[in-house]
Amino acid sequence: MSSTGDSFNPQTANFPGTGAPAAGGFPTEDERTFAMLAHVLQFFAGFIPPLVIYLVKRNSRFVAFHALQALLWQITYFVIIMLGMMTMFASMFGVIAHQAHSGAANGAPPVGFFVGFGAFWLIFLAGWIVNLFLAIYFGIKSYHGEWAAYPILGRWARRLANA
Repeated sequence: MSSTGDSFNPQTANFPGTGAPAAGGFPTEDERTFAMLAHVLQFFAGFIPPLVIYLVKRNSRFVAFHALQALLWQITYFVIIMLGMMTMFASMFGVIAHQAHSGAANGAPPVGFFVGFGAFWLIFLAGWIVNLFLAIYFGIKSYHGEWAAYPILGRWARRLANA
């Protein structure tokens, strides 16, 4: 309810986490644009745009929240890709070591190369699709002024941004 008690004013509501504006009112056009750019540009340039936007606009809780979400996702995505690469190399070198130890020199290509590369490729492709979805979906949400949160990472970003 507003201060007069007669009607609900969504411009001054305090519902961070439900998509409604924060206590300071609806985010400005500038804040919404920077928050959207933090999400969309992460798809093209990784962690750099969300980091730069966070450092430049960290005084805005709305922009800091959205930039931190994108940054945390990029860190998570990097860790997933590194784990995928480690799996690929481990399977490839494991097959090479096994073939060298067993003395199998029949000229057939080792299956581990294909399995390791296939596993890495699937992990990379799934991450790319998730990255694209998150960039578009949360870019649109943030441009509409919503406090939409990534699953799990949104809570961390909310704490870090004091939102």
